[in-house]
Amino acid sequence: MAGSALRGRLPARTRAGDDVRIVDTPTARVHHPADLVGIVLCLLGIGAVLVLALYAQGTTSGLTEDVRGFASVLRRILFLPVAVLEGLITLVAPIAVLTELVLRRLARQAFEALAAAVVGTLVALAAAWLLTSLAPLELQAAFSVWSRGERVVTIPALLSGTAALLTASGARNRRRTLALSWNLLWVGLGVTVVTGLVTLPGALVTALLGRAVGLGVRYAAGVQSERAYGAALVAGIRRAGFRPATLVRVRDLASDLPLEESADDDLAVRALTRSTANRVYAMTTDDGERLDVVVLDGDRHVVGVLTRFWRSLRLRGLEGRGVVSLRQAAERSALLSHAAWGAGVCTPRLRTIAEADDSMLLVQEHAENAVPLSAFPPEAMTDDVLDAAWEQLRIAHSAGLAHRALTADVVLVDPTGAACRREGEHPHDGPVALLTGWDQGDVASSDLAQRMDVAQLLATLALRVGAGRAVESAARVLHDEELATIGPLLQTIALPPATREEARSRRGVLPELREALLARLPEADVEPERLVRFGARTVLMISLAIVAVVVVVTSFNLGQVTDAFSAAEPWWAAVAFVLGLVTFLGSALALVAFAPVKLPLWRTTLVQTAAAFVSLMAPAGIGPAALNLRMLARRGVGYPLAVASVGLVQLSQFVTTLLLLVVLSLVSGQGSALQQLPPTTVLLALGGVAVLIALALVVPQVRQWAVEKVRPVWRQTWPRFVRLLAEPRRFVVAVAGNLLMTLGYLGAFYASLQAFGRELSLIDLALIYLGANAAGSIIPSPGGLGTVETALGLALTSAGGLPPAIAASVVVLFRGLTFWGRLPFGWLAMRYLQRTGEL
Repeated sequence: MAGSALRGRLPARTRAGDDVRIVDTPTARVHHPADLVGIVLCLLGIGAVLVLALYAQGTTSGLTEDVRGFASVLRRILFLPVAVLEGLITLVAPIAVLTELVLRRLARQAFEALAAAVVGTLVALAAAWLLTSLAPLELQAAFSVWSRGERVVTIPALLSGTAALLTASGARNRRRTLALSWNLLWVGLGVTVVTGLVTLPGALVTALLGRAVGLGVRYAAGVQSERAYGAALVAGIRRAGFRPATLVRVRDLASDLPLEESADDDLAVRALTRSTANRVYAMTTDDGERLDVVVLDGDRHVVGVLTRFWRSLRLRGLEGRGVVSLRQAAERSALLSHAAWGAGVCTPRLRTIAEADDSMLLVQEHAENAVPLSAFPPEAMTDDVLDAAWEQLRIAHSAGLAHRALTADVVLVDPTGAACRREGEHPHDGPVALLTGWDQGDVASSDLAQRMDVAQLLATLALRVGAGRAVESAARVLHDEELATIGPLLQTIALPPATREEARSRRGVLPELREALLARLPEADVEPERLVRFGARTVLMISLAIVAVVVVVTSFNLGQVTDAFSAAEPWWAAVAFVLGLVTFLGSALALVAFAPVKLPLWRTTLVQTAAAFVSLMAPAGIGPAALNLRMLARRGVGYPLAVASVGLVQLSQFVTTLLLLVVLSLVSGQGSALQQLPPTTVLLALGGVAVLIALALVVPQVRQWAVEKVRPVWRQTWPRFVRLLAEPRRFVVAVAGNLLMTLGYLGAFYASLQAFGRELSLIDLALIYLGANAAGSIIPSPGGLGTVETALGLALTSAGGLPPAIAASVVVLFRGLTFWGRLPFGWLAMRYLQRTGEL
């Protein structure tokens, strides 16, 4: 029988059945990603139970009391005391499971299960101690039961340890004792809840803690591999209708197989191993036929599903249709391979598909004499080779197929033309390209998927022959209309991981491709299309905003805020809303003044209105800048000049705000509210910041980074600023627009304060608003959410002397009118400008 155990790091050379020679490196134990996912889900479940127990205490308590209503009925049914029943569950069930594991010669797994039980028990005890010592009283009450005349936080540690033991023992459908033990455990938890020994949240946390610990031990120690190796692999291939004589695992960079035992140094099959991330075997049958066997493993499939799900959430249409099971993944790969072969694409023909243990097997023909582009000599990359690659992609697209993962390892070249010869066909005169690795492709593909294919192949070829030759080769096969739509997709996020790494090592290749496209098609749009819904920075900003909002909400008495709102004057709220809309006109005037071309004031105002909607998804100032750039680009302004103009607008707004702060600080008297702030603390804080900046600039790397960031902006904005100084009228319009925008916000803030009948001098109000708004905008949350509210509320309470409830009411009203209330107008303006082609 095949499948001899490994010794150290040596490959297994075994015989299976009728003298089948196998060269392989079996994996004895694997760290299953599904266990890691289960740990995360258990922890999220525990967090959800804690939140519900804290904020929905009435609901959880009511459910617990309803369940306990069955206690009298349960006592008539049970013939044993509940404590005795719990002891039987925590003693008999583990012994039965451990005994079965030992009898099956799984001593290591039995030891791991026992260790999980000990850890689970200790974790449950620690959780009960933490709840008793650190949790708020409301949370303690949700986990407390009456014991000996007092309320005690209870999480049954033995039941939690039992759950950990059962989890670490394996899947319940593989052993009868496990299934029975799990049923007993759930019955035991239900009985303890009904009889009042534990609360419903406590029972849920008990099970989830044990489950998380068991999964953690299982993931750390690894589980017995259920992949098809040795005799199981041979049996699966034989069920597919083949009689293998030799099976040799193809060596890749991570393999332990020595070179002399690998698949005769075949470059094509090595590329197949790299591109699929699956096991690949070189198989020789009894009649001497050479085939490739691709093995998809169930434990690796989990990672692929999670990765595709994450990309489908994060990216706009770049990820193909998802699959759930391993069988679905294998069937999809088989469907794409058959469809490509039937459409006339040169690709290794799939012969059959089979199943063995927790693996799916795909047997396909071997690409003789084919060399992947990753190993193809650059000097041999003739125009005929490039045209052959584009021709195969054109054939696939004409049949509605999209590949979605074109890299230098899936594009093979056969200089002789024999690899793609079919029965009854004459051999090709020149080189032939083959496309492999169809497992991520699409049947009946979308236009976006086909455009992605073209962008990926264009980038792959440009990395080898240069951008100019790559574009020219594409133009010889594709129509100009197809090529003109590729520019927006020439960005690293649209490329497969392997090509993405190559492109990052040669940062200039994608800009060179865009320039080559523009040189051939001057009317083509090469501005990168937004493909990412959100990135790590967006997640961080939203998280910071949520934290800030929670801090604001929990720091004020919501009852007092509601009472204050009920007494607010609606006419002042209307004034604040109108003044907030006036700020659109002010920002439009500044852009009109600094723009290098004539801009209509009404359209420019609509663009600033649309920026109010975009600010919901971008940090403060970033959304308006992006829309202003788009507007200038649509009107024929070059990118460097547009960046300089928009940068000058933002710089002028910053300078205007700073000058206002300085002037108001100078004219504020001794009665100013700001005098209540401790000047020593403020000066020390400012001095500390200045010292930190100075120390950072002493480091050459930091100084170089700062110069690299500041120099381009200075070079772009300074010449434009000098030109504007020669046109005093434009300069006056820009200053007036910035003042109008700033005074509009100040007026709205003043009106919000008046709506609650509170008085502050205009100078103090301006200093509070400008200082707090600047401080709150330092953290780049979307629209300044959370940070601006926190800074304004703290400034009104500390410097303005307002009660916290009134300060919170003023801030909520002001932000509600000048941010949230303007979003519908921004959405309407965005829709209108998109229909008219302005954006």
